Amino acid sequence: MSSGLVLKLARAAAKESILTWAAVNRLPWLSAISNSRFFASYPAHVVLNMPSLSPTMTQGNITKWRKQPGEPVSPGQILAEVETDKATIEWEAQEEGFMAKHLVPEGTADIEVGTPVAILAEEADGVASLASFSPGASSPSATVSTAPQPSAAAPSPLPQPTSRPKAQLPQHQVLNMPALSPTMNSGSIVEWKKKVGDSVVPGDVYCEVETDKATISWESQEEGFIACILLPDGSKDVEVGTAALVLVDDKEAVSAFANFKSTDATPAEALAAGPAPTQAAVEVPANVGSVQPPASTEPPVAVSVVAPGSRLRASPYARKLAAEMGATLTGISGTGPEGRIVAADVQGAPRGPSMPAAETPAVKTAAAPASAAPAAPKGGLAPTFVDLPHNQIRRVVARRLLESKQTVPHYYLTMECRVDEMLKLRERINALNSAGQKSGIGGAAPIPKLSVNDFIIKAAAKALKEVPGVNASWFPDFIRQYNNVDISVAVQTPTGLQVPIVKNADLKSLGAISAEIRALAAKAKEGKLLPEDYVGGTFTVSNLGMYGIKQFAAIINPPQAAIMAVGATMPVVALVNGVAKEVPTVLVTLSCDHRVVDGAMGAEWLAAFKAQIENPLLSLF
Repeated sequence: MSSGLVLKLARAAAKESILTWAAVNRLPWLSAISNSRFFASYPAHVVLNMPSLSPTMTQGNITKWRKQPGEPVSPGQILAEVETDKATIEWEAQEEGFMAKHLVPEGTADIEVGTPVAILAEEADGVASLASFSPGASSPSATVSTAPQPSAAAPSPLPQPTSRPKAQLPQHQVLNMPALSPTMNSGSIVEWKKKVGDSVVPGDVYCEVETDKATISWESQEEGFIACILLPDGSKDVEVGTAALVLVDDKEAVSAFANFKSTDATPAEALAAGPAPTQAAVEVPANVGSVQPPASTEPPVAVSVVAPGSRLRASPYARKLAAEMGATLTGISGTGPEGRIVAADVQGAPRGPSMPAAETPAVKTAAAPASAAPAAPKGGLAPTFVDLPHNQIRRVVARRLLESKQTVPHYYLTMECRVDEMLKLRERINALNSAGQKSGIGGAAPIPKLSVNDFIIKAAAKALKEVPGVNASWFPDFIRQYNNVDISVAVQTPTGLQVPIVKNADLKSLGAISAEIRALAAKAKEGKLLPEDYVGGTFTVSNLGMYGIKQFAAIINPPQAAIMAVGATMPVVALVNGVAKEVPTVLVTLSCDHRVVDGAMGAEWLAAFKAQIENPLLSLF
């Protein structure tokens, strides 16, 4: 047995007791142990570990804490700024509570992923009690054990004849579903490109994964052979971190994994495939006692039902979750300390007609749910409805737009712009394109074919440079104003709304903008957008004019501060040099985040846009 395998097995055994209580994947990019909830001699609290904020991050530097001890924390708020191997990224909270203590100060460098860095109290009155907290001190009197000890009263587990003990399996690596975009929490496996027994080298594609934005290829970073595929083609809503396949170094070892199951791919085994710690021994927090193996598949859990007239005890996040699900807490049994109701109790409670099912991490197979079939009415009549399952893009768009309307204070400004000069210029340029004329030095470059949207994006980009306050985002402690103008363009695709980005639009010509929009729109409709194509816009343009919509108001795309909705070109009668004349106009509506853009600033921006679109020659310079 190689020394590397011995080290992996030792490390897996030491971590097995931790993984029985660790809360896994609380953050989108987290690949190992993340936040851990403790209930011991200290008040109810959550240990926040250094997250993995990019696919290649193994350690990071905390450059600034944005939440100080005693301050309330809500999901989506920024806890700290973390310098990774790629960039400085904001660490967003996934829990509700109160910042109790920083375990590492600002400026701390090279913090390994999974290292405890902060403590979050569930109640404000618990902050003071956690001031003396240190890692490994959640329960000062607890006995630490780095490996599970069998109970004397528990029967020995029966041997499993169909699978080999893990210690006898050849050296292997369990690969988990990766986060292929910054916002990806789960994905669907469209098609495996490799089968069992195939060799792989870095750059080979394992499979196509449908994420919340597009269908992306999962590329190999390792050399080896596919020993086992744990998720079939068409697996739906596979959470990031779920075991997906097994890789071995030698082809002869493939046959040993014929009966390998997803249940054999323990989190400890997955951790062994990650960056190796400096020591084989693993430090276990002191509040984790000796873990007893259960005598049955479902260990008994002590629950407490709220008695009529007694005080209802529930965590803030459990109350929020119940409100979102339309559930009442009075009939839910609490499994937290002193019968406290926690989020898991709300998610696992029986659901009536008014309480929808919460999302669970279970992997759905390709088979369509029964509700997706048309309803069969009585008497042989035609079906009355069809339930269409959500795809990843639809889910994410629905969640983000709902959050925007609920948390961003929208207001709307509408302005009428004449576009007769712009339409004339466009007609002349497109006529040159149709005639096959060339431009540039030596007449080598073709004249571009332009759309109305190209002029609108260019005019919006120049207006953002004139009024930079609109090219900004709201943060709890400051307003971030961007120097670059990256315009997101709303594109409707068969799978849902996409917003690819024209970067540095103010610096690009109309022809360059036109070519880039066409290429991005084609990629969006084919589901082939990459994260760099849609992450990081500073302003959005949504144009429904081609559908004849006269005017509409769009929902802001967070964290941006504004979005412009463009209607159809409509003729109106206006005085031109003292003569009544019909001229084409367009109504544009600016939706603004009032925290960032005051009314006067929004009006100033619309005036700047109007000047650009009504004098289109300015767009050529």
